[in-house]
Amino acid sequence: MAPDTRALDVGALGTGPRPRPPLGALRPRGVTRLLIYSHDSFGLGHLRRCRSIAQNLVQTYPDLEVLILSGLPIIASYAFDERVRYRLVPGIIKLSNGDYKALDAADIREAIDARSRLILETAQEFQPDLFLIDKEPLGIRGEVTDTLVYLKERGVPVVLGVRDVMDDPVAFAAEWERKLAVPALEDYFSEIWVYGMERIYRPLEGLPLPTAVEQKIVYTSYLWREENRAPSAEPLPVDPPFLLVTPGGGGDGEGLVDWVLSAYERAPDLLRALIVCGPFMHAESRRRIEARAARLPHVEVLTFAPDMERLMTAATAVVAMGGYNTFCEILSFDKPSLIVPRTRPRLEQFIRAREAERQGLLRMLPHDEDNPDPQQMIDALKALPSQPRPSSVVIPGLLDGHSAIAHRFAALTGLAADAPVRAASA
Repeated sequence: MAPDTRALDVGALGTGPRPRPPLGALRPRGVTRLLIYSHDSFGLGHLRRCRSIAQNLVQTYPDLEVLILSGLPIIASYAFDERVRYRLVPGIIKLSNGDYKALDAADIREAIDARSRLILETAQEFQPDLFLIDKEPLGIRGEVTDTLVYLKERGVPVVLGVRDVMDDPVAFAAEWERKLAVPALEDYFSEIWVYGMERIYRPLEGLPLPTAVEQKIVYTSYLWREENRAPSAEPLPVDPPFLLVTPGGGGDGEGLVDWVLSAYERAPDLLRALIVCGPFMHAESRRRIEARAARLPHVEVLTFAPDMERLMTAATAVVAMGGYNTFCEILSFDKPSLIVPRTRPRLEQFIRAREAERQGLLRMLPHDEDNPDPQQMIDALKALPSQPRPSSVVIPGLLDGHSAIAHRFAALTGLAADAPVRAASA
């Protein structure tokens, strides 16, 4: 399905290839509606996870319509099923110190107020049968609170979706206490979907959760990713074999790429590398990387690849920071991987890599930001192609997340969950 590439203003809808009725139009008999709030203030991870869930659900249920609320204009670069739409809200970003900054407003409070109004108006127009909130129970700075109150009055089930790892337990508990997250979970939410496995990590363990909230937790397992099988007219940027180096969205990925380049500058016999910087890498950082790579015959650089699954499928092995989506792709495409996790502003990637390494799914290489050792990276890259694949470890149900989500969605909305679940690219 071709992406909608129109210029989108705040409140505009992105759609599939055919004209769609306005949100407030009378829905056909039997149609079910899912509204997704994508917490997307940093990088691509939240958006890509929400998109993957939406794509799979509409492929499972033919009478389902999904609307994604997002603050990332880059959403228009992705392909969607015609029954998945998106609405843009004013963009905000999270800075490295944890503060938020509005992209198109002088004051963050102005942007939050505008987002809050638009989220509520969208719920009132769309009339969802279920509201799925990504990561933040009350939204960024409480912007979803009015919508939660509105939907509770109408008996609409609300679900919080969280990744397998949130942060260091002490820091995460303090964050949720400050945001009044636990009372919100008690008051407004029907379930909490953890997109991971309890045997690998329990992201809410250690929080002071009432029994009623504990009973709402559902571990879905990880989200299977499938290569987009639509034929592509574009050749691969490099011919196999090659190592794929990906810092995800790239907003904090310069350290990883710098370390990899330092290895190639000293060891020209390394396997060819394709570096995908990510759309959020600072322009000056990307230019420095491109200039260094131009002097290396075995290194190619891309800014952004919306079809990352195709590159992952073709790659011999993967070097990454270890965000949630990349981890799911590594498991799905069964690639030997070297994970260099960030440790600021959260320990999420480090904890995920540590626990996955304990399971034998990947290798982690901690990054000494003050004194990275090129030889250490050279040795790791040389060993990577012969490293065991994730499938060498048998973990039943490891990638059953989409199936579990489809069944829980059916249980909460009254749908019949008897259709086969097919994985969608994201």
